[in-house]
Amino acid sequence: MKKLILTVLTLGLCAPLFAAKVVLEGSTTVLPIAQKAAEVFMKNNPDADLSVRGGGSGVGIASIIDGTCDIADASRAVKPSELEKASKKGRDLKAHVIAMDGISHILHPSNPMKGLTREQIKKLYTTRVKNWKEIGGPDLKIVVISRDSASGTFEAFSELVLDKKKVRPDAIMQASNQGIASIVARTPGAIGYVGLGYVSDAVKAIEVDGVMPTRDSVLRNKYAISRPLFMYTVGVPQGDIKKFMEFLKGPEGQKIVSEEGFVPLK
Repeated sequence: MKKLILTVLTLGLCAPLFAAKVVLEGSTTVLPIAQKAAEVFMKNNPDADLSVRGGGSGVGIASIIDGTCDIADASRAVKPSELEKASKKGRDLKAHVIAMDGISHILHPSNPMKGLTREQIKKLYTTRVKNWKEIGGPDLKIVVISRDSASGTFEAFSELVLDKKKVRPDAIMQASNQGIASIVARTPGAIGYVGLGYVSDAVKAIEVDGVMPTRDSVLRNKYAISRPLFMYTVGVPQGDIKKFMEFLKGPEGQKIVSEEGFVPLK
């Protein structure tokens, strides 16, 4: 019996040595940053255990309010209604800005259009414009691709470009940045919008109001469709959550932000 008690006590004393899993969930824009940062952080801290999943900003924020994730990734700020829900559950959400981003409008590489105004983009997304020639482009059917309502990128796009008007009913809605980029890459008449880190040679980013979405134009506040990227925690971070947030905001973490195609804070 003494040996059994000693064993139980020993296990109890050792338990804190094993870190609890830290779950990150939310924005697909933030997802590549979170995945790479978690990978490097766990390599540097072998006892740490981080799990990363997407789903959209709204999903991540709902999860942290419900207590099913530890860090909510979001490409938009938390809404007052979400803060109220969190408060009722005794969860004080803290915002951490981890990077900057420019919402990039993308076309198929074969489309000769080099740029659009925000007013033209608004027209494309909220009215029944059917052909690119109606706004000075080629004789080509327009295919509008948009994010779904759980997306922080959609929320920012709606506010910064659409003046919160409804997206046209025939728009193809996607649950991720990669989903939009994939459709635009194979559809000659398509237009979509993604985070800066999702722009590749498979699509063509265009100017908006005469300015290209680049790291420099975002940093210098020249590109109008820019926004911060967030991670939310409950209260002041502790333990591995604190260490991870410090890592991500530090030089090594901000280097990852840059390598993933987004705009570091410094």
